[in-house]
Amino acid sequence: LCDEHGALLICDEVQAGMGRSGTLWGHENLGVEPDVFTSAKALGGGVPIGAMMARGDAASVLTPGTHASTYGGNPLACAAALAVAEYLSEHDVLANVNARGEQLVKGLQDIASRYPSVLGDVRGWGLIRGVPIMDDAGMTAAELVGDAMEEGLLLVAAGPSVVRFVPPLVVGEAEIDEALARFERAIAKRAT
Repeated sequence: LCDEHGALLICDEVQAGMGRSGTLWGHENLGVEPDVFTSAKALGGGVPIGAMMARGDAASVLTPGTHASTYGGNPLACAAALAVAEYLSEHDVLANVNARGEQLVKGLQDIASRYPSVLGDVRGWGLIRGVPIMDDAGMTAAELVGDAMEEGLLLVAAGPSVVRFVPPLVVGEAEIDEALARFERAIAKRAT
């Protein structure tokens, strides 16, 4: 659609990039090739850095001095980003993201099948997954996240009705199993 109308396709990879989605860049899951995409957060492995990648005509308009970033280009941040990229490549982190992502989806689907009046269909890619709370479940995502926290599990409410799972890319099989068990205990507290 963008190509047909001469518009730029710009993707924000700040959350989905650097392997979180099971591919290096989230847009790869969509089968599109953006003209511009951005990256930050995971790019530096905790060290603040931001980057923008551009191709074609979008790249030709950016000449030295026309684009700047507060966290771009400093030696420490660049060294951190290089170390992250090397670690992702040398340790086959994407294989773990995909394996643990599938494990998480299966586990969440199993829990949803036991609590169909509470949880909807799991969505997302890799290790960025969301599970909606049904409208008539009698709880909000924030309440369920609070209950999970009482069980020792940190989750994120994504709006009023979605619980988001974003574990570390290096999470292990046993840790996913434990997270699922704690999540189910949290649900059981309210789903009586």
